[in-house]
Amino acid sequence: MNDLCRLSAIDAVAALRTGDVSPMELIEAAEERITEVEPLVNALPTTAFERARRHAERLAASSLDNRPPHHLGGLPIAVKDLVPVAAVRTTWGSRVHQHHIPDASDVMVETLEHNGGIVIAKSNTPEFGAGSHTFNEVFGHTNNPWDVSRSAGGSSGGAAAALATGEVWLADGSDLGGSLRNPASFCGVVAIRPSPGRVARGPVEDPWNNLSVRGPMGRTVADAALMLDAMVGAHPADPLSLPAPDTSFLDAALRQTPPRRIAFSPDLGGITPVDPEVASICRKAVDRMADDGVSVEETSIDFSGAAEIFRVLRALVFTERRGLLAHRDVVKPEVIENIEAGLRLTPAEIASARSGRGDLLRRAATFFEEYDLLACPAAVVAPFPGQWRWPTEVADQRLDSYIDWLLICAAVTLTSCPALSVPCGFTAEGLPVGLQLVAALRAEHSLISAAAWWQASSGLAAMVPRDPATT
Repeated sequence: MNDLCRLSAIDAVAALRTGDVSPMELIEAAEERITEVEPLVNALPTTAFERARRHAERLAASSLDNRPPHHLGGLPIAVKDLVPVAAVRTTWGSRVHQHHIPDASDVMVETLEHNGGIVIAKSNTPEFGAGSHTFNEVFGHTNNPWDVSRSAGGSSGGAAAALATGEVWLADGSDLGGSLRNPASFCGVVAIRPSPGRVARGPVEDPWNNLSVRGPMGRTVADAALMLDAMVGAHPADPLSLPAPDTSFLDAALRQTPPRRIAFSPDLGGITPVDPEVASICRKAVDRMADDGVSVEETSIDFSGAAEIFRVLRALVFTERRGLLAHRDVVKPEVIENIEAGLRLTPAEIASARSGRGDLLRRAATFFEEYDLLACPAAVVAPFPGQWRWPTEVADQRLDSYIDWLLICAAVTLTSCPALSVPCGFTAEGLPVGLQLVAALRAEHSLISAAAWWQASSGLAAMVPRDPATT
């Protein structure tokens, strides 16, 4: 691995600002690394090197004087293949769109490029982002860098694997039921699911949908915070979008402020089965926080009804893609089943789910009046064999649906609270496990600061990038 690829995103941007390294040099370093590891991980199936070089030339010709502090300075990044990038193949992981080349970029991509990010590649995703295991019929499976026979998670699995192997310094992801947090846990990197509206997006089918959000992924909490600073801000195309905050998220990460009082629950009050080894690793992480003076209590938000609420509201989201029913011969069956489930919903079911979510949101708000953070696993299992479609059994409990094993993240989604996954340990087989930390609505600064403190004290901040491990 070349030395430039080993740099943190923060250090790479600092070198860009001083002129010690150029965007073109980073593009070349990334291209070399991508060529080296892609045959093993298949994380970035679509590259855009020439487009990236043209962007770098434009940056080189522009003034350095008026660049804001959150400007990435020409840092190469990856964008998930669910998000259009102008003139770059964007497939949504589906044969329906396998030859699609958009004329315009998504608002989020425009924001990142305006703030000095250079799109170098598109990261792999399951078809239409459905399911937390990254495989599709266009590009195939993305493999876990810690063991290429295992899943990298999803749906931002390509992004997580690319970060863990040093192909890029930063990547974006999206998250409805854990698609940022799950692959971060599986690949030993960091992902932040911000509050709805932090990252503007569009055009999208339903701009009022606040279940799915976009967010940053990085090798460390500070790197992910740096990218979040380059992503945030209001935009007229997104009615939910929020103005950028006065204080940067990177500043919060660099403060590394420990929480005063946290709640820990291995299973969010018993709503989901969790692999005992994963639960134990997360518990030990929280115990180390207690050893450092943090007050820890084993309790949880009351997530009663979360599974049914999420089932209904997620199915409702999938009705936006009802046009895919005409392509059921080439779309994976889980997507078709989700759309049909959404179309069968009754008004009473939808109303009940929405009011139930409102009750859950109020319970979460009350909970965070007492606790700074809620801690729990970011995934209920360690990375599973890549040939599986999903885990059908967890802790001796049979699962009926491919979304059942995602409830540890999906329940948190319903609260709209910001959450992240930070590495917290390894299984006996040497596979990474992530700790999910959740804070009050729009309390990203305190969440990020606490997570950065934990990562610094844990000694797990320097375990990536790494070469892919074969067995």
